[in-house]
Amino acid sequence: MKKGHNKVTFKPYTMDQPALLPPSLEELIPEDHLVRVVNRVMDELDLEPILNEYKGGGTSSYHPRMMLKVLVYANTQKVNSSRQIAKGLRENVNFMWISGNNRPDFRTINRFRSSVMKEGIEVVFSEVLQYLIEEGYVTLENYFLDGTKIEANANKYKWVWAKSTAKYKERLQKKIQELLGNIEQENEAEQEAYGDKDLEEMGGGNKQGGGGIDSEGLQKRIERLNERLADKMKDKREAKVLRTLQEDCLPRQKKYEEQEKILAGRNSYSKTDHDATFMRMKEDAMLNGQLKPGYNVQIGTENQFVVGFSIHQKTNDMNLLIPRLDQVQRRLGRLPRTVVADAGYGSEENYAYLEQAGVEGYVKYPLFSKLQKRSWRKQRFRVENWEYDPTKDEYICPSQQRLTFLGPRYRITDNGYHTSIREYECSSCASCPLKPQCTRGVGNRQLWVNPTLIRYQQQAREKLISDQGKRLRSRRGVEAESVFGRIKQDWGFRRFTLRGMEKVKTEWGLLCIAHNIAKLAVQ
Repeated sequence: MKKGHNKVTFKPYTMDQPALLPPSLEELIPEDHLVRVVNRVMDELDLEPILNEYKGGGTSSYHPRMMLKVLVYANTQKVNSSRQIAKGLRENVNFMWISGNNRPDFRTINRFRSSVMKEGIEVVFSEVLQYLIEEGYVTLENYFLDGTKIEANANKYKWVWAKSTAKYKERLQKKIQELLGNIEQENEAEQEAYGDKDLEEMGGGNKQGGGGIDSEGLQKRIERLNERLADKMKDKREAKVLRTLQEDCLPRQKKYEEQEKILAGRNSYSKTDHDATFMRMKEDAMLNGQLKPGYNVQIGTENQFVVGFSIHQKTNDMNLLIPRLDQVQRRLGRLPRTVVADAGYGSEENYAYLEQAGVEGYVKYPLFSKLQKRSWRKQRFRVENWEYDPTKDEYICPSQQRLTFLGPRYRITDNGYHTSIREYECSSCASCPLKPQCTRGVGNRQLWVNPTLIRYQQQAREKLISDQGKRLRSRRGVEAESVFGRIKQDWGFRRFTLRGMEKVKTEWGLLCIAHNIAKLAVQ
């Protein structure tokens, strides 16, 4: 030892010192550690439905309760990769303790998460929620609804757009009709066989227009051409047309039909995850036109615990309130007493659903915040500020011109809800000096008014500006947003690791369970 260090003392440091007894992992885990909370809650759950998924036979399996504990705890530690979880089971004391020193490899972990838990995630989440209800943390009195977009595990440069598919399919249909129309002998034979009737694949009869020939109909036409050309010396021109139909048109037609089937009414999907839809992410809002494949995640919270979640392919939140509450009804057997949501859910259909279900709704509508401002109420050309004459059913514009009722218009939403809109029009705006400020249209000023929606909005406004409404509105900003903040910001979860709706649902469900237990640990 160097001079001057003779008075310094150090704790013993011997790497190869043998221990009389091996150290116990139990002694290394603090009593109030999060891993113990996860272990305690998971031990309280009834996992019989998951156990029934195991058919037995062959080699023994890792216990699903142990696997579930490991997955939930891993999510609380910002570990989502199956390889990183397997690494934790080899190196991390907390993982070793909660797994009982079991060490499943990453393939086993991934198979359990994506296959076994796919059927059991609803059961586990419901069991955790029931535990929170029994412990008094959740009462289902107030249900705060919100959503966010999360990127899918998919290539953002490989997509299929519905408009492009429709355009290319239309071009292909024209090409098919031109090729078939050039075969005169085929046309003459069909005229003798069918007369004025259309082909079987077009539905027969004397229909005009139609949606074109599908792949099945095209296949039948190709088979008839093959049969006819086999009975005689092949015509080079007809043989070339037949080869084009068979090798080019038919595969493309099948491809477009398959794309339409996958789209299922959506505007787009990713080629590497067909369930993902291209959406605008909140973090990319400043980037104009930036779209990424993702999912719309909806959650309901109470006291910042997640009491319900669902995954959707639609980008618009307005159509998702009813499916979200229907799921709550199926899962718990009843609806919450009060639902609180932002303006993205304020539609006539949603207000009518809440009224019919007897649920007190504190749901904003799109113009609620603006209508509270004095500057907005002073805008002369906003319809909301116009005078209405109920005796004559007419609106009076700032120029004192009257807009008369023309008739109703009817619409059906994506969920099948029927709504009626009343149309009004001014008799003459041509000579009005205020027309440039009132409308950019060439003709007269028109209005489309939904009286039912206006009534619902007035009821919603009265609730929202009440003392109870103000309290709930102030809470809404810290309810669901706190959950999203923890998962997306604190835990860094901004992109799913699994692909497909069912697997994504499992992954998000595990995150919600992990959040609830982590929240429980600090109560």
